[in-house]
Amino acid sequence: MNKNIKLAVAGAVLALSASADAGIIIPAGDWTLDINGNVNAFASWHNADESNTVTGGLANKKDRLGEDKGQNINTGLLPAWIGFTGTTRQNDTDVKFELSMQPGVSDNGATGDFSTTAFRTSYVSFGDKSWGTIKLGKDIGIFASNAILSDMTLLGVGGGLASTSGANTTLGGIGTGYLYAAWKGQVAYTTPNFNGFQATVGITNPNQGTDEPAATNGLKGLAGASLYGTTLNQDRFGIEGQAQYSFNADNFSGKIWVGGVSNRVTGTTTDTGTTRHEYTADAADIGVNLNAGNAGFTGYYYKGDGVGTTLLLGNGYSTTNGTRKSDGGYLQATYVLPTKTKLGVAYGRSNLDRAANEAVSDLVDSNERYTAGLYHPLTKHLNLVAEWNQIESRAHSGNRNQATSGSLGAILFF
Repeated sequence: MNKNIKLAVAGAVLALSASADAGIIIPAGDWTLDINGNVNAFASWHNADESNTVTGGLANKKDRLGEDKGQNINTGLLPAWIGFTGTTRQNDTDVKFELSMQPGVSDNGATGDFSTTAFRTSYVSFGDKSWGTIKLGKDIGIFASNAILSDMTLLGVGGGLASTSGANTTLGGIGTGYLYAAWKGQVAYTTPNFNGFQATVGITNPNQGTDEPAATNGLKGLAGASLYGTTLNQDRFGIEGQAQYSFNADNFSGKIWVGGVSNRVTGTTTDTGTTRHEYTADAADIGVNLNAGNAGFTGYYYKGDGVGTTLLLGNGYSTTNGTRKSDGGYLQATYVLPTKTKLGVAYGRSNLDRAANEAVSDLVDSNERYTAGLYHPLTKHLNLVAEWNQIESRAHSGNRNQATSGSLGAILFF
């Protein structure tokens, strides 16, 4: 099975028997090819209580007709995935490549022929257990990756986009407990495993924000034109790192990790760049995942300056007052019932402060999420999922939106 998929399932503390199975293995000369992935889909129902302005808020609002209920069928937080992985051992070096695509399952168009498809991984790696591994290409970001891979809603829906059919994925706990790690071009080095301790450090593409003008920016309110004027540039590579210690003793296992990210950003208020705002966006995080028998616990916290909320650099800067500080985290507890069904509950919150001397506005102050879920292994590959989520978004002005959603669906790994 694809490494990211395996990490996702294991990290979500929902490592049902499917996570131990490889994909479709094909010997090919010096290479071993692995075709792997998942298919998932969920029917969701949501209810929105209000229709207030919260810039950067994630709670669904009433629609333009004032209706407070909606439905959709969509992929969950973990995208449907088909990956092609090749591995070989040559000249005392382990070599690997990975290519993948992530097709969505729904579209709002009249024909349904334009379902969103992403291409999230394309990289080569090489190394040896004696000196580590070097990766070049596109893969999940380093900073905050353990936060999303430890989120139980990775096998479900979580929060965000509950009313939007046609999106490639939902948000899970992104923006309500952690920043999105995203999928980034990178050059990264991972150390050997020293009795459970391992670290990764790398440089990432300096284009994690947006450079679209305000009129066409598709992420207005999360990143880009509403935050930086009309353009966003970065004048050096992003720097990301993460170190973790994993342990396993008898019926007890877990891991502890810390990480960090730094980006040097130049924002402008016009397409020609006549007004510049330069700043450094930094963040650090810490997390723990513990498992004892049938019980699991995850705790996570991050804090940053200029990194914003939800998406990295989203709403992180005021063009007149400077950087905004942010923090957040989540707590999650799971328990495997005698039926092998995993019960999980979680609480997450992301906060965004105003910049120094920044006036009160409808800018988001916090996005808060409550989740309860049931995850049942119907077979060793197929898991049934039921979730309930409530999200509340508050603005610094006092505006508030609250929405609840329920979802039923399944996820199949191969």
